[in-house]
Formats: sequence, C-alpha cells, structure tokens
Amino acid sequence: MSEEVQYRHSIGVPGLTLGTARYAGFRFEPHYHLDCHIGLVASGVQRQSLRGESFLLARGAVQIMPPGEVHDGVADADHPYTLHTFRLSPALLNGFGEEITGRHAFPSQPAIVLQDRGLADRLLHLHAALQHTTADGMTNETLVLELLESLFARLKQPAPQTISGALSPQQLRQIRDFVDAHLADKIVLEDLSLLVGLDRFRFLKRFKRTVGMTPHAWLLRMRLEKAVALMAANRQMPITGIAHAVGFFDQSHFTRAFRDAYGVTPARF
Repeated sequence: MSEEVQYRHSIGVPGLTLGTARYAGFRFEPHYHLDCHIGLVASGVQRQSLRGESFLLARGAVQIMPPGEVHDGVADADHPYTLHTFRLSPALLNGFGEEITGRHAFPSQPAIVLQDRGLADRLLHLHAALQHTTADGMTNETLVLELLESLFARLKQPAPQTISGALSPQQLRQIRDFVDAHLADKIVLEDLSLLVGLDRFRFLKRFKRTVGMTPHAWLLRMRLEKAVALMAANRQMPITGIAHAVGFFDQSHFTRAFRDAYGVTPARF
C-alpha cells in the first residue's frame, strides 16, 4: 500500500502547518523538531520510542511533542495507520499562548501523551475544520485559539485566563460600523480586537458571551445577509459579483456557505 502524505500551511495563521498522512511501511527514524507537534492517530496504531521506552499511540491519545525531543515511529504489526498533526512554530505558540494564559514565558513541557478521547476527538474536528477554511483568516485564528485553549485547560501548565465581562453597546457599534465599511475586504480577528482595545483571546471570549456567536460565525452571517439584500435589489447581478462584494474569496466558497445557511444555492434563492 502506498503512503499518502499531505501538508497544508494555514492561511491567516503564520507558523501553523497541518499534516495528514496514512502510513503503512514507512518508518520514522530517530529525529526531532524545532517546533511543537501535536499528534493524533485517527485510525490504526503507531508504535513509538521515546527516551528509551516504547509505547503505542491509538485513537483517543493526544501526543504533545516539544522541540528537541528525539523519537521515532512506525506502524504497529505492519498495519496502516492515519496520523494528523498540528505543527506550531515557537512564535505562534508564544503569541497566541500569551493571550490565552497571560504568561510571557511558558515552563518547559516534556513530551507527553494524554489519554483523553473527548479532547482527541475535539482536536481531530478542529484539524478537519482548519483544512476547509483556507480563505478565511478569522476562522483559522479562532480555531487555533480554541485548539490551544483546549490544550492549556487540559494541561493546566499554564492554565488559560478566566475572562469575565462583556462588550459594551458602543464597542458593538464600532465593530458593526467597521464591518459595514470593509465587508468586501479581508477581515481578521485582530482587526476587530484592536478596534475595541483587546487582545484576540479576550475579544473572542467577550464577543461570544455578548452576541452568542463567535466573531467569525457572526461575520459570515453578516456577509450572507448582505448578499441576500444585494440579490433582492439587483436580480441581474452575477453571483460572482455578489460573492466578491460581500467578501467571499470565490464563488464556490460563497455557494457552499449560502447553501449551508439557507438550504439552497444562491441561484435558487
């Protein structure tokens, strides 16, 4: 059986690389990384050696591999396995991590395997979601914040900050006015958080508590609602023109999001 390996660099989140692979006969010789790896086996079993010990990784395990740890990996009993990885650069981990935990420096974390089926399934879901949001930087930023918050909450070294409070009506008006003025442009989480003087994590938590949706879900709905208004006002306007006018990267992305929201394609609305 041939090996299948794919790496994807996340748009809008510099320093994040997603790996998806199916291995059968391939063997990872002893090696190390210069960044942090989070590994998840979705099917099958990987046998790994680390610090003189051998152990198995299967579905439900979350491996956190910090920089510099020497390890290997091979399919157990020659049966294929599927591996999903998040590769996080030190700059990304420190930048997002400081916002989430409030810590300027993190204690050194040895390699660890967490046996936590719920967390593993959540991270696999986030990995899949990041694979399908290549044109939406805000979505990717939000998903990475959620990924790291889940890990820090589980490890408690360091634990995420507890964020209280909500956005004021004036802050919500600022955000709405900015989005109205820049709907056709690329908008990232930092654009909105800086607008109201907050870091991305604090903004994400307060926005969701105030509005009941994440910023990227709210922005997506705003774009779709504006598209509906454009379609009603100008039936002759091409779908591609409408998609670009409300900030979608291309027509296929717009059509998919529209169908998910309204149950029909824009052409049938």
